[in-house]
Amino acid sequence: MRKGLLAILITFALAAPVLASSGSSSKPLAGTYPIILSHGLFGWGENSGGIISIVNYWGGTDDYLRSQGATVFAPGKTAANSNEVRAQELKAAILTYAAATNYTGKFHILGHSQGGLDSRYMVSNLGLSGRTATLTTLNTPHYGSPIADIVKTVLPSWIQPFVASVVETLVKLVYGGTNQQNALAALASLSKEGLTAFNGYTPNKTGVKYFSYGSSITIPDLIQHPLMGILHPACGAGGLFQGQGFTNDGLVPLSSQKWGTWKGGPSYGIFTTGIDHLQVSNTLRSGSLWYDVEGFYMNMASNMKANQ
Repeated sequence: MRKGLLAILITFALAAPVLASSGSSSKPLAGTYPIILSHGLFGWGENSGGIISIVNYWGGTDDYLRSQGATVFAPGKTAANSNEVRAQELKAAILTYAAATNYTGKFHILGHSQGGLDSRYMVSNLGLSGRTATLTTLNTPHYGSPIADIVKTVLPSWIQPFVASVVETLVKLVYGGTNQQNALAALASLSKEGLTAFNGYTPNKTGVKYFSYGSSITIPDLIQHPLMGILHPACGAGGLFQGQGFTNDGLVPLSSQKWGTWKGGPSYGIFTTGIDHLQVSNTLRSGSLWYDVEGFYMNMASNMKANQ
């Protein structure tokens, strides 16, 4: 009897480390509420059509988070429209997804650029605060983008509808679909005046935790920042004029990116001249060469999990 008992104890002792090892090897994001990725202006989602759908807006970061145990849904919305219209579309996409997957719990939302604004409106004004655990914004122009104001100033009011029509036609060709584009509404939604009004009727909701991340360009070299490097000086000058400071990511002043609990941005090496507006979302995989994209997105997702 004693020998049998001793054998059982030895077997359990040998098996215990194996069991512990098995548990510790679980994926780091397992158990995280589903993560909704909300794209920005001229963005697209995993269910979008048109030529643009050939490439991934998030540069594969959605698949990376899935590989680490997270459930991720990156829906498409109208490429160019107001925060309010896009918020309605985002809500419809989320509720459709929840119904299709029989999910009744809460979500984490990560919005890049204008995607942070439509997410805020949805949570504050469209009844989804009870389904939202955290709302994280990434390089979102919470207090406006000087580039939007510059475009409004440079283009005379009489020509703005024509330019908007041209932009909308091009968007329809590239993005496909039947959504009604409204470039002027998008422009107004991203201006300083538009965001001042927006913030007045879009307060944070109790019970939802708000976080923000962002980045900026340190030197606008055109090798690393071929597009945002061109816009950087104008955005900086406009930021100074509007009291938002010079430091920016090419489209959004750093001061305008801060909302809720500010968490900073990605770390990078000495040969990287900052992270611009497109690189931070890894759109078209533009950030992968310049910083640890996977590490940065893991940090944001881990913060979500820790606050659910």
